[in-house]
Amino acid sequence: MTRTTTDPRTRRPSGSGIVPVLAFAGIVVAVMQTLLVPVIKDLPELLGTSPGNATWVMTSTLLAGAVSTPIMGRLGDLYGKRRMLIASLAVMVVGSLVAGFTSELLVMIVGRALQGFAMGAIPLGIGLMRDGLPREKLGSAMALMSSSIGVGGGLALPVAALVAQHADWHALFFGSAGLGVLSIVLTLVFVPESPMRAVGTFDILGALGLSAGLVLFLLPITKGSDWGWTSGTTLGLFGAAATVLLLWGVMELRVKAPLVDLRTTARPAVLFTNLASIMVGVAFYAVSLVLPQLLQLPASTGYGLGQSMVVAGLCVAPLGLTMMFTAPVYARISAKYGPKVTLMIGMLIIAVGYGAGLGLMSAAWQTIVIAVVLGAGIGLAYSSLPALIIGAVPASETGAANGLNTLMRSIGTSVSSAVIGMVLANTADQVGGVAVPTMHGFRVSFMIATGAVLLGLVFAAFLPGRRAVADPAKPHLVASSEDPMPMPMSALDANPGGFRGRVLTSEGAPVARAKVTLIDRRGRQAGATLSSADGGYALAVPAEGAYVLAVTAGGHGPLASGARHPGGERSVEVDLALPGATVLA
Repeated sequence: MTRTTTDPRTRRPSGSGIVPVLAFAGIVVAVMQTLLVPVIKDLPELLGTSPGNATWVMTSTLLAGAVSTPIMGRLGDLYGKRRMLIASLAVMVVGSLVAGFTSELLVMIVGRALQGFAMGAIPLGIGLMRDGLPREKLGSAMALMSSSIGVGGGLALPVAALVAQHADWHALFFGSAGLGVLSIVLTLVFVPESPMRAVGTFDILGALGLSAGLVLFLLPITKGSDWGWTSGTTLGLFGAAATVLLLWGVMELRVKAPLVDLRTTARPAVLFTNLASIMVGVAFYAVSLVLPQLLQLPASTGYGLGQSMVVAGLCVAPLGLTMMFTAPVYARISAKYGPKVTLMIGMLIIAVGYGAGLGLMSAAWQTIVIAVVLGAGIGLAYSSLPALIIGAVPASETGAANGLNTLMRSIGTSVSSAVIGMVLANTADQVGGVAVPTMHGFRVSFMIATGAVLLGLVFAAFLPGRRAVADPAKPHLVASSEDPMPMPMSALDANPGGFRGRVLTSEGAPVARAKVTLIDRRGRQAGATLSSADGGYALAVPAEGAYVLAVTAGGHGPLASGARHPGGERSVEVDLALPGATVLA
């Protein structure tokens, strides 16, 4: 079992620059995903290889990003989120330089894989915001950080197209290296390290097992169109992935400090959020695949819009810009109705955007309208995801949990890339020996995206509401100061006092493994622990003042109670409980 600790020596006032700096870092790493999209059709010639081999330049980035997100999230929980964020950015800089100085396929694949490794920065940034920002700023900040995946991808298209059209394509990598260095410097200057730590060890076998399972699963998804969906290679890899992930899951359930807490992941709030994330990922990537091709196809096809690479990128750019500007809108809607409602509103807007897009493909300005509408919907949906995850997991697991959620989005984009690519290939017309996508293929792709987001809407409907109403048939948690657990002397020596007690049901039965969270007057977590087998708990306090103790446990109604620590006392008994693991604030 892991437990959360805080080190007072690492606690520093959060500067006003933490939000823009972390959002900038998120945008920078997201740029890596679409950096080469403008030159993707020229990669075989540029690298002197076949089209099939050239696709590995894109696939390697995707696979590395998928593997790194949950691993870096867990490492951040254990050893410091800021430290791991800087490490992720540093690896990205190295990868950019490796790719910038080569035109050899294998070396390029290595560089691109190192670039993709930086995707772990997204969940790390979300965790840093949760740990260091006051509650009133947290909603819009996390929304912006979560949306940075789409913002970076959208903004990269026109900029990368402009660079590729007027300079050597290697300049794309040197530019990304420069952005990475700038992001590292800004992080060192403006972003304090999080005081929150998960006490435990890193699950190396779990990391290796998850990495192997993800590669075996995502590889046939991204290469299935080239290999054939019914080929022995594709089916064999899917079967191997299922076997490895099943064995990995059994192992994780038996490990005391797992890489991914599967019991937490199985909670409805986490499970359905992750399922909805996959569907939003599918919807997000579809527009990135369809609109640039539609815009650049020659007008002689009868439906192509005949625009240049740069103009096509500019028409798609509003997708990312709109996502950026939806962060404050999300904060207002979520504050009033909760992130679940905001997620559902976002997915409805996405469905409307794709539905309208079926008839809005005859002019460049119409593609801009589609991009704006979809950007608003995707922005709201992406912004809601970290709030839903953070509200359902302990503070010691926020990095790993958000890393897993980011992985779910990556799986969605991978599935979208494979399915949409297959649809466009199978519906293409052969013109002069060249496969040309058809309007029918574009519309089928939009319908697939619409169906995916509507399925995601169904998943979102199963999420717990903002205020879960306790079932009167279930026992509620009640406060008790009877027979309090003694507070460990080490905790009392380090702090002036604390809270202790037991977690009981209304019938007086103890509740084991209930989560007790200490929240200060700024709405930030000051400590957390889990109740022991007899329902006891002990929590130290960092200073005198007013606190809220919140208790949650599976199968019980939640309980929150105000409590004040006057200072000068060794301990204070309150109506809430947890012993086994003491958390120092």
